[in-house]
Amino acid sequence: MSDLFPVSVRNASVRRRGKVLVGPVDLQLGGQGTSIVIGPNGAGKTSLLKMLHGILRLGGGQISWACPTEQAQRQQAFVFQTPVMMRRSVVENIAYPLRLNKVARQEALAEATIWAERIGLGGDALQRPAVLLSGGERQKLALARALIRKPRLLFLDEPCASLDGRATREIEEILTEVAASGTRLIMSTHNMGQAQRLADEVLFVLHGKVAEFSPAEAFFAGPQTDQARAFLNGDIVE
Repeated sequence: MSDLFPVSVRNASVRRRGKVLVGPVDLQLGGQGTSIVIGPNGAGKTSLLKMLHGILRLGGGQISWACPTEQAQRQQAFVFQTPVMMRRSVVENIAYPLRLNKVARQEALAEATIWAERIGLGGDALQRPAVLLSGGERQKLALARALIRKPRLLFLDEPCASLDGRATREIEEILTEVAASGTRLIMSTHNMGQAQRLADEVLFVLHGKVAEFSPAEAFFAGPQTDQARAFLNGDIVE
C-alpha cells in the first residue's frame, strides 16, 4: 500500500449556492501526528475536514496526495459529530465496513468483537441494538467502525461534543493509542483543554480560511494573530 502523504492543498475552496464555505486554503500536511482544527462556531472547521476528505467537491484549487486520489480515499475514514447507528447489533455495526469489503461474515464478526472489547463494548454489549446506546457509547462504536478498516488517516469532527468527562477521557485514550500506532489524525474540537492534550499541530480556522497553522506548543504559547489570541482568551471572535 502506497503512503498518501504528504498532501498538498493549493488554493482549494468549496462553494455552495455562490457562498464560499471554506477557502482559499494552502496547506501541506505530513504523515505523522495529530492535527487539531479549532476556531469559532461557523468558522468552517467541518467544511475544511470534509473538503480534505473529499466529501465536499472543490470549487477551485486542488488537493494532491502522494498517491492517486482514489487510492488515498480508500486509506481514509471519517467520524462525524453525530454518528449514524444502523438498526443492527453493536458487533454487526462495527463489522459492517469489513462486510462491505467482502470479508467473510465470521472473520468480520471476530475482528469486530476484538474492537468492541477494545472500546469497552464487549461481552453482553455485543448483541445490544446499537440504536439504544448512550451518546458516549455511540461515539466509541463509530470510532471502532472507522478504525476496523485500519485507515492511514482518520478525520474526526468534534467527536466529544456533548459527551461527559468520563466518555471524553475514554475517547481521548483511544485516540492517543491510535495516533501512537501510526494513524494520522485530523480532528476538530471546541474544547481547548482537549486541543492542548492531543495536538501536535494546530490549524486555527476563521471565516473559512486557515488563519494560523503551527506546532501546538508554539501556538498555545503565543498565537501570531490577534484573532487567535482573542479566541484562546475566550473572547468573541467575528
